[in-house]
Amino acid sequence: MADAPKTLEAWSGEFGDRYTERNAVTVDAVRGRAKVWGQVLPRLVGDPPKSILEVGPNVGLNLRGLQAITDAELWGIEPNGAARKQILDDGVLPPERLFEGFGHSIPLADGAVDMAFTSGVLIHVDPTQLEATMREIHRVSAKYVLCAEYFSPKAETITYRGEQDLLFKNDFGSLYLDLFPDLVLVDYGFFWRRTTVMDDTTWWLFRKV
Repeated sequence: MADAPKTLEAWSGEFGDRYTERNAVTVDAVRGRAKVWGQVLPRLVGDPPKSILEVGPNVGLNLRGLQAITDAELWGIEPNGAARKQILDDGVLPPERLFEGFGHSIPLADGAVDMAFTSGVLIHVDPTQLEATMREIHRVSAKYVLCAEYFSPKAETITYRGEQDLLFKNDFGSLYLDLFPDLVLVDYGFFWRRTTVMDDTTWWLFRKV
């Protein structure tokens, strides 16, 4: 692991543990995620996803919100042990649908789920592994890809909690469209922190054709 990106050790180790401790599960947080997803999923009216994978769910706030508004089968892949334990202890996912790992290596078959998504995760993927992560997300999705991330019109590295090389802003929507000719944009928007439980993030929803 000596030559591995700093992000891998950080998110699976103590840095990730501290993030998990800050990411409290509250009624308001879960209700807010349900409200946010209730604005996005209706864009797929007529063909909603029956299975959804979140890459990097941490303690599962998005998954908990999704449970409130959809009967889709939910999956997750998460590198942090404390976060996985909380997901399992709270019954958010069964063990067979929660994997240990990172998005650049997802242990699922091609097209295994209808939709795969990230929320505030691609920003924490080292640039050397970003394309591999996006390709894995695209690979395991049969129909839809969604990401909600900090936006920048160009690649930009930001100091994050006093640490370097742990947060990278980009135009992730354009990266998806440039990498995958079979993706078409369904819709995009902005989660404004003042009116949602999300950070100020841009979201993009794509359909495979």
